[in-house]
Amino acid sequence: MNRVPDEGLVLVPGGSLITATPEEGRALALMIARHTVHNIQPDLDVLKGGRPNYATTPESIIAAAHVVAIEFATIAAANGHWRPGN
Repeated sequence: MNRVPDEGLVLVPGGSLITATPEEGRALALMIARHTVHNIQPDLDVLKGGRPNYATTPESIIAAAHVVAIEFATIAAANGHWRPGN
């Protein structure tokens, strides 16, 4: 098995959802989504083997974007970005 390195299996990179800016929050959301996929499928060969199927399917790409959006909403809530003035 060509396993994802341990640092790729961390569920909350850096151990916190707190970010300095919304841009950093969005980057964290993408990173968390990638780490989630790696935790679900830690075998890189299997993961990469499926890429031709999901990378070219609009529904799969939209689903991936939805996962990132949910992660970003969680991070935004943790950082209080919905409050006026933030």
